[in-house]
Amino acid sequence: MWKLFFEICYFACCLIPNKRLRNRLRTQQLFDWYGKYNALKKHFPDLNFRRTKMIKGGWNIGFIVDNKYVFKIRKKFDSKLPNEKITREKRITDAFQNISTIQIPKIEIIQTGGYTFYKYDYIPGKNLNTFSQKTIEKHAWEWGKQLAEFIYAIHNARPTEIEDLRGNVIGDGWNHNDICNNVIVDKKTMRITGLIDWEYSGWGLLQTEFNNCVAYSKKVRKSGLKIAIMSYYKSISA
Repeated sequence: MWKLFFEICYFACCLIPNKRLRNRLRTQQLFDWYGKYNALKKHFPDLNFRRTKMIKGGWNIGFIVDNKYVFKIRKKFDSKLPNEKITREKRITDAFQNISTIQIPKIEIIQTGGYTFYKYDYIPGKNLNTFSQKTIEKHAWEWGKQLAEFIYAIHNARPTEIEDLRGNVIGDGWNHNDICNNVIVDKKTMRITGLIDWEYSGWGLLQTEFNNCVAYSKKVRKSGLKIAIMSYYKSISA
């Protein structure tokens, strides 16, 4: 849906006679998505880009190509952004690959056409927060157990390779910080199979992680999922 929307908007800009305004809209409002998309097509000529879905959220836009790979990139280019900010998410996911109890992206950095992309294998499934409230309620304790085990593993880990990313933030462990929006569920087994988008992850308080499991969806908040997560976490940590 997003790809069609951006295509329509991009070509609608052709109707704007002022070239400077036209280019500014395409770059600033449409995030230069067409240039980024074509750069990927040129770099990966063997991939089937006819089957491409576009995603948008947070700081990034992305392309799911042929249900095989995800290519994620910052919406807007900032020449002042240090390389450490670009590689931060990769460093964190690399550090937790063998710690996480749920599959997380194994990121590869791709530089092409003047752009820097994150590339990782597509994790098939459905986003938890797109299920109905009734379905979430039905599986709340099963999912709560999986998420509690994940949070326990991540929050209590101390990977030395990302110790420098803790900074001076008040906290007691590592958080994903956006669990509510990024839990992938297998529609056949109804088990959590992945947890994506670690761009907001960082050192913080455990209660913040619990809150962010339901913070951005009213139906998830009302489902009892947070209660299940906290209950299982308490039993694990006892």
